[in-house]
Parts: sequence; C-alpha cells; structure tokens
Amino acid sequence: MARTYFVYIIASDTRELYIGVTNDLERRLAEHRLGQDRESYSARHETKHLVYYEMTPSVVSAIHREKRLKRLSRVRKLRLIERMNPAWKDLADFSA
Repeated sequence: MARTYFVYIIASDTRELYIGVTNDLERRLAEHRLGQDRESYSARHETKHLVYYEMTPSVVSAIHREKRLKRLSRVRKLRLIERMNPAWKDLADFSA
C-alpha cells in the first residue's frame, strides 16, 4: 500500500514557525493543537495553524525536504508560505 508523507509548516498567531514531517497530517495537527507536551517547541510557541504543506510518496524525500526548509532563512520561509497561502489562512480549517 502506497503511503503519502507530508512536510508541513505550522504557525502561531504571531507567525512563529514550526516545520515537521508526518505520514498522517490530520493526527499530527491534532497533537500540536492539544499541546500535551508543554515542553515541546510547538506548545511553548503555540504553533497551531497549518500554513504550508507539501506531499510526497517517499519518506526519504520528505525528510530531506524538511531539512532543506529548516535551513532556509526566515525571509525565504515566509516567501514560500505566502506563495501558497498569501492570507496565512489555516489550511486545515475547513469551516472557513
């Protein structure tokens, strides 16, 4: 069975960013939003809004892409997000 892997960026209301990789984006976003591990980066910075994602069938390419994104300057990360999501809407908020 083929899997899909996601490289994603979530943001706080103040645009603090977190970059991650997962094979279940819905579950992973729920984990971030629950903030059960209060010591985690995403809980401390309240990064809960999905603002960017990419999909790939390869876990290796997803991990490589995550590492490349993390090395980008903040300005380049913001440009990448704004190309896909200029209004910074929560892409996982299906009620909006």
